[in-house]
Amino acid sequence: MPIRVKLDDMLHARRLTLSELSARVDITLANLSVLKTGKAKAIRFSTLEAICRELDCKPGDILDYEDGDETEDA
Repeated sequence: MPIRVKLDDMLHARRLTLSELSARVDITLANLSVLKTGKAKAIRFSTLEAICRELDCKPGDILDYEDGDETEDA
């Protein structure tokens, strides 16, 4: 998938754990883990806003677009 999630990088830069972020944004650890690993198919703007607020960053700091010709296996 050409969208890359850089949540792990931001957590490391802010010296936060996924558990701490989960508590701060009131999102389950399981849902944040799915997002962090890049397995999420979608993210709500309210969730993205809460994450950005707590990490003091912009959406582009967390999400990146990589142009590529990757194809999915059917």
